[in-house]
Amino acid sequence: MPRITTNDSVGLHYYDEGDGQPVLLVSGYGAPADDWALQWAPLRSAGYRVISLDRRWHGQSDRPSWGQRMSRHGKDIDDLITALDLRGVVAVGQSMGANTIWAYTSLFGTARLAGIATIDQSPKMINSPDWPHGFYGLTDDNLGTFFTTPEAFATGHGRPWPDPAELDTAIKAAGGRGAESLITPDTYPLLLDHSRQDWRDVVARADVPVLITAGADSQFWPAEHAAATAALNSKATFTLFEDAGHTAHVDQPDAVNERLLSFVGSIRAGG
Repeated sequence: MPRITTNDSVGLHYYDEGDGQPVLLVSGYGAPADDWALQWAPLRSAGYRVISLDRRWHGQSDRPSWGQRMSRHGKDIDDLITALDLRGVVAVGQSMGANTIWAYTSLFGTARLAGIATIDQSPKMINSPDWPHGFYGLTDDNLGTFFTTPEAFATGHGRPWPDPAELDTAIKAAGGRGAESLITPDTYPLLLDHSRQDWRDVVARADVPVLITAGADSQFWPAEHAAATAALNSKATFTLFEDAGHTAHVDQPDAVNERLLSFVGSIRAGG
């Protein structure tokens, strides 16, 4: 089982299969690396090295009592990229995984990246007059208590969530360990830190191609966040996935895989 040890002594599990340009997949809050199983075979078959990370407190990685902040998770990405000596990486993140990539970029730049793709994650989760594309109902006034109960995720918006049993079967059929979610009070500090960040300035300064995608029927925020985010950077484009929610990569895996392959292929062709 491949693992690295971070500079603060945490063991991180990852999957690493295929050859070619590296594509790094980073899962969202509570989700394991196996959440990307429906993307693995298409990316490998197209000639890419596919690396999927279990972030600390996620999947098969260690669960320490420290490091529950986005900056530390960004450093963990750096530790992985450095340990594997990856270059020309296309980093793909879904949900919190996307903002983990922005945290990495904020700290370490894009020297080892060839591109960045995000799946249904607003770069700013708090709604404000200049950004109405945040998490439904989240404001500066209720930030401190908003995510203290699971009910916060039941927004009443968007499409129904995938059936857990069907998703588990699909992930196992694609070679993963199955669907899993690890959302506990132990990780609420991470969720709070995630929710208070604003990555728009990092998006705006990215000097590699950027793809921002959204589920047209996201349960968490208006799909307009994708166009608004892409508008921050001339190197960015956006895509909406119809009949898809926050987990577009499992709601519509064929459409997501096609778009990711097109994006990564355009980077390879261009460089």
